[in-house]
Amino acid sequence: MDASLRTPQPTAAPSRRSRRPEWLAPAGLIALTLVPMAAGTSRLAQLGSGAQVTAENARFFDSPVPVIAHIIGSTVFLLVGALQFAPSLRRRRWHRLAGRVVAPAGLVSAASGLWMAVAYDLPSNSGLALMLIRIVLATAMAAAIVFAFLSIRRGDVRTHSAWMTRAYAIGLGAGTQVLTVLPWALLVGEPDEFAYTALMALGWAINLAVAEVVIRRRDRSGMFGPRPGTTATATARTS
Repeated sequence: MDASLRTPQPTAAPSRRSRRPEWLAPAGLIALTLVPMAAGTSRLAQLGSGAQVTAENARFFDSPVPVIAHIIGSTVFLLVGALQFAPSLRRRRWHRLAGRVVAPAGLVSAASGLWMAVAYDLPSNSGLALMLIRIVLATAMAAAIVFAFLSIRRGDVRTHSAWMTRAYAIGLGAGTQVLTVLPWALLVGEPDEFAYTALMALGWAINLAVAEVVIRRRDRSGMFGPRPGTTATATARTS
C-alpha cells in the first residue's frame, strides 16, 4: 500500500511512568526531612503541653521562640523547597511564587539556627567545634539565599539556582545526619563528642558535595543555556 494512503496512527500520550523520574528528587528530599520534622513536631508538642523540664530540653523552655522559629522555618523551607527541584514546576509561575515563601523561610531557619548555636547551652555531646561549624554553616546558608535573591533580581537564573541549591543542601543537613549518626549509634553506641561532631559534619559535607554535582550536571546539560563568555554565547551575540 502507498505510504501516503496509510491512516496516520495517533501519537501515544506520555505515560505516567515517563513523568515519574522528575518527581524522584523531590520525593527523596521530602523523605529525608521526615525524621527531623517528626522530631520538630515532638518538640513543639512538648513546649505546647508543658512537658516535664529536663536537662536535655531546659534550654528550649527557657527560650522557646528561637527553636519554634527554627522548626517552622526549616519545615517550610525544606518541604516547599523540595518541590522547586521538579522541572515541570520550575517552568511555571508557581516556582516564582513558591520562591517568595522559600527564601524568607530559609532566612528564618538560618538566623534562628545561628541564634541557638550561640545563645543556647551546649548539649552534653556537643562542643566548641560543632558550635563553630553550625555558626559558619548558618551564616553561609543565609548568605547563599541572599546571593540567590540578588542573582535572580538581575536575571541570572544560573547563579540563582546554584546558590539556592547550596542553601538547601545546608538546610537539609538534619535529614542526612540521621543517616550518619543513627547507624553509629546502633552499631557502636552513643557517639562521644568527637564522633558526634564528625558525624554531623559528614552529613553537611555529603549534602554540599551532592549539591555541587547537581550544579555541574545542570551546567553540562545546558539547562540554562550556554555559559556567559563561551563560544556559543559570543556567537549568539554577534548573530
